[in-house]
Amino acid sequence: MNITDLDTPTLAADLDVLERNIDGMAQHCQQLGIPLRVHTKTHKVPEIAKLQIDAGSQGITCQKLGEAEVMVDADVDDILIPYNIVGKPKLKRLTALVQRARITVALDSEETAIGISQQAIADGCVVPVIVELDTGSGRCGVQSPQAAQRLAQQIMKMQGIDFQGIMTYPSNVRAKPFIEETLNLLSSDGIPVNIISGGGTGSEAASKEIGCTETRSGSYVYEGMTRVGNSEMLTPERCVLRVIVTVVSTPTPERIIIDGGMKTFTSYPPTPYGHIIEHPDAKIYGMSVEHGHVDVSECSHRFKVGEQLSVIPLHQGMTSNLHDKLVGIRGDQVETTWQIAGRGKVF
Repeated sequence: MNITDLDTPTLAADLDVLERNIDGMAQHCQQLGIPLRVHTKTHKVPEIAKLQIDAGSQGITCQKLGEAEVMVDADVDDILIPYNIVGKPKLKRLTALVQRARITVALDSEETAIGISQQAIADGCVVPVIVELDTGSGRCGVQSPQAAQRLAQQIMKMQGIDFQGIMTYPSNVRAKPFIEETLNLLSSDGIPVNIISGGGTGSEAASKEIGCTETRSGSYVYEGMTRVGNSEMLTPERCVLRVIVTVVSTPTPERIIIDGGMKTFTSYPPTPYGHIIEHPDAKIYGMSVEHGHVDVSECSHRFKVGEQLSVIPLHQGMTSNLHDKLVGIRGDQVETTWQIAGRGKVF
């Protein structure tokens, strides 16, 4: 099928760019000498995760339990969930998953550890865990090496839970003293550390420098080797996703309307909201729920109703989460279609 035969709006992936990004990160980490554990929250597609594993990733990362369930259903068997698992429904799902695959979870409090321990004891399993350090992100994580030591000591006394190490995000050389002091304190207690997990696309070298045993990178699969910060960084050479849209109205010579709005792209600032490959001077300056508002005043091209355009969305991961399927294209031909099986799995 030619891409012009697709109904719109349709989310598509340029397979040549996808494969180049996957191979590029795998080679980058191999050259650095640090194992890669890819983060799948960007794409949520089991088939892409398997391409990443085949390229050398030692396993995957899933931000939410629901995403991990999808990946285990697709026979991915080594997953890190860097998220506090809290509440009886999630804990029961976690222990069920642990009995099907190697699942490691992060935590940063005794309360979370107790909950996991109690559920694991009840269900007859052992859950590997790592302690998250807040080394500057201001999100989750214990606030000091001493707090990490105390939490690790508590975990070592619990049944049904197995202390494996520590993690941070994002990897930064400023985190090195925090990590080193934590490791020294744990060593003084005789607590073994098997995992030191760092993360962040573009932070792989920092992960290596601060002593991590693995680095978690995810956005690269769609954005290339560094994060995209604005629409000027969106190029078809580095970015995988394209939303194929149709011009549905040309109300004025300076403005056209496309059939994709907030429910297709997300209205993620800053503007413009994406890059129109065929006409880079056209700017998506606004969105309604189902309409994209495009300023074409700087374009010499005369747009017509029914014309198709290819738009690289500004936030490719958030856009992906709005769609059920991803069409893989090579050139102007449709080669495959994948279900975005992890979309909407926010629980």
